[in-house]
Amino acid sequence: MKFKEALLIKYGEISLRGDNRHLYEKRLLRIIRRRLSRFDGLRAMYENGRFLVECDTEEFDYDSVMPIVSKVSGIVALCPCLMTDERGIGEIYEIALFYMNRAYADRPFTFKVKTRRANKSYPMHSQEISAAIGEYIINAMEMSKVDVHNPDVTLCIEIRNHIYIYADTVKSLGGLPYGSSGRGMLLLSGGIDSPVAGFLMAKRGVDVTAVYFHSPPYTSERAKDKVLDLARVLSAYTGYFKLYVVPFTDTQLCLYKQAQPEKLTLLLKRSMLKIAEALGQKEKCHCLITGDSVGQVASQTIQSLAAVESAAAMPILRPLAGMDKQEIIDLARKIETFDISIRPYEDCCTVFAVKHPETKPNKTAVEAAERRVRGLDESVAEAIESAEIFEITEREITERDAPREIFTL
Repeated sequence: MKFKEALLIKYGEISLRGDNRHLYEKRLLRIIRRRLSRFDGLRAMYENGRFLVECDTEEFDYDSVMPIVSKVSGIVALCPCLMTDERGIGEIYEIALFYMNRAYADRPFTFKVKTRRANKSYPMHSQEISAAIGEYIINAMEMSKVDVHNPDVTLCIEIRNHIYIYADTVKSLGGLPYGSSGRGMLLLSGGIDSPVAGFLMAKRGVDVTAVYFHSPPYTSERAKDKVLDLARVLSAYTGYFKLYVVPFTDTQLCLYKQAQPEKLTLLLKRSMLKIAEALGQKEKCHCLITGDSVGQVASQTIQSLAAVESAAAMPILRPLAGMDKQEIIDLARKIETFDISIRPYEDCCTVFAVKHPETKPNKTAVEAAERRVRGLDESVAEAIESAEIFEITEREITERDAPREIFTL
């Protein structure tokens, strides 16, 4: 009875990509290998519709490996398994029984066996294999009972290049491999919404770079540190993260002194979009990403969004547009950004907030008001030129990240 512990990795949407499927598979495999490079003796490889992680040692350190792999977008499930090259049904009986005894021998349980025969050259059909293994386990384990409708345990047998036996399937992040959907520039504030927006677009395969607008002395260094900590959390999902910190004080003061108070917030956001777009072009981005949620605040009414977005030619993605605040908070807790976002250090938008902003602005009037602000273009150009760059590298993530809980949505 020869077998070893391994990790079987399942992916979802990639299988629907037709002729381009192999490109997504190659990208995802590269990402998995890069994330696991911190571990000695692990090998990740393609396995006939799955990915497989093998270990040189007898015991697989699932507690360390799975929390890291679970944060890789494109993966839908992780299955700790026993892997064997034995092809005889008798050997598979014994390995399946060993697996069940190891996990369930001390208590009564119901089960069913589910077989997937991806390798069609195997002489028995899936239903025959399931029935034979189920009968063998019932005879060997007195406290077991078959229940094909609502079992306590579903024992899975997958026959591919190797044979895999497992009962635990841990749901993972899903989505598409990071970087497979182009590049986007995220407007990252210190609030709750924008980190969640960045996470959701990274999950859809967008390579995310971020820009933060810093306004000393009105915003403190702790506000900047808060955003850097948010970037570090996001890097656990992206594998690498670049953040631009833009000095925004002069631009804000320029607008504050000359603009109508009710239009100030809109004009500030338009300047932010212009700066983000210029930096996005430098990074070869294809879109801008914001944390706007329709109707959440005055600057996020449909009319306000229309008046602001004309400042940029790039498409603007708003993944939170249809979510309410509690949904966003719940997701922020899951991705571990919430506790950072609620630190009491204000960002530039909060500091320069006005009491009575326009909620139904006219786009033409807002654009005309912007043209009347003297020195604005020069201030925006200077902010772009003075941007500071922070890079969170794969090595820094490796050194910092201790294994945590497995991530599931």
